[in-house]
Amino acid sequence: MTQTPQIAPAKSDRAAALREFWHYFSVNRGAVIGLVVFALLVLIAIFAPLLAPYSPDIQYRDAILKPPIWDAGSDPRFWLGTDPVGRDMLSRLIHGARYSLFIGFFVVSGALFVGVILGVLAGYFGGWIDAMIMRVMDIILAFPSLLLALVLVAILGPGLFNAMVAIALVLQPHFARLVRAAVMAEKNREYVTAARLSGAGHLRLMLVTILPNCLGPLIVQATLSFSNAILEAAALGFLGMGAQPPTPEWGTMLASAREFILRAPWVVTFPGLAILITVLAINLIGDGLRDALDPKLKRS
Repeated sequence: MTQTPQIAPAKSDRAAALREFWHYFSVNRGAVIGLVVFALLVLIAIFAPLLAPYSPDIQYRDAILKPPIWDAGSDPRFWLGTDPVGRDMLSRLIHGARYSLFIGFFVVSGALFVGVILGVLAGYFGGWIDAMIMRVMDIILAFPSLLLALVLVAILGPGLFNAMVAIALVLQPHFARLVRAAVMAEKNREYVTAARLSGAGHLRLMLVTILPNCLGPLIVQATLSFSNAILEAAALGFLGMGAQPPTPEWGTMLASAREFILRAPWVVTFPGLAILITVLAINLIGDGLRDALDPKLKRS
């Protein structure tokens, strides 16, 4: 009986915070559109085997480089045409959504995990630990991200997994620097001092007391890094260092079709549009999250 009055206000506070978040997020119409598009992409990726009319790897030798259904000479079986070996473009695009979203999730999760640990250690302890970690981050940031990822993949070997590991290593300094700055701003505040005086250890102070108050900028950075991961994975796939054929990854689809860009432009146009729409939707969501989570940017 004594806990009910405490639980109810906590629930109402969370509900009020969610309503406030949605209010500021929904003010940005582009962010709402991006969220709808991204939700559709997630559903397409989840139900790809049910939505795709054909297997992405089946080759129809009697329908090589067929144009989309609205062009002359098209085949009504293939709405978006076929690729140079007779595979259905629509089916490959639908299955490609799985790869792109998985790449973004894996890369952001890895970069976030490593970056948060390094950033918290650097910001909390300072001194030589901070100097050592930040100098390594500065060295990584000194190289163009795609070039460094390309070098790492060349060392590790071509392949989708190696490409994701390389991109995660390239992106994690952004999280480390962001967390370091947030932890340095928070660690001397009164609530941290009170927790320290009450006997909280370093691990509890870092992960339980300080880190939850740094989540706002991290969420925004994770969203933007998601789109960067998809772009860089597509670039590595286009260069032949990412996913390898016949994987229906959008960058790999572009690479295998580039020699047909004049003869059959649809084999390049549709994967490029898929990358463009996905990245644009995620960036719009990132803008909305920034408006909703940053008090300085909240609109009246």
